[in-house]
Amino acid sequence: MNNKTGFNRLNRRAGHRRALIKNMVTSLFTYERITTTKSKALEVRRHAEKMVTRAKVDSVHNRREIAKTITQDDVLVKLFTVLGPRFEKRAGGYTRILKLGQRFGDAAEMVILEFVEKTEKVEAAPEDGAKAKVPAKKAAPKAEAAEKAPAKKAPAKKAAAKKVAAE
Repeated sequence: MNNKTGFNRLNRRAGHRRALIKNMVTSLFTYERITTTKSKALEVRRHAEKMVTRAKVDSVHNRREIAKTITQDDVLVKLFTVLGPRFEKRAGGYTRILKLGQRFGDAAEMVILEFVEKTEKVEAAPEDGAKAKVPAKKAAPKAEAAEKAPAKKAPAKKAAAKKVAAE
């Protein structure tokens, strides 16, 4: 019987498990979306949500506690300046798990772990002070792109070979 087990050991020793969780949480904060197995996602989610809750209050103590796990400075700054304020009004449940199906090799259940609220790209503040969304660029058709592109020159070796063959 495995009653009241505090966490999933993920079939790893303590050091390996800590490193795995540390790396996956760092990747989640960096890319805001990761693909992994269901059991790993459930464990990473527990740690990530606790860190986001701490990041809502930017204090020296909270920064040092999270810096024990996240050692990359740019990710730590992003957590306190972007992610923490984004979830300021939310009481919890910062992440969601989307099922993808089974992995081909071993039939492990694969999921996407991502944040609930996405970052919106904003331009420089317009005159009225309101934030404006950046419009999405439309892909130009290939014909228009070919017209705009400069004419390609033949490589030097081929041109030299044709010149020698002509003589």
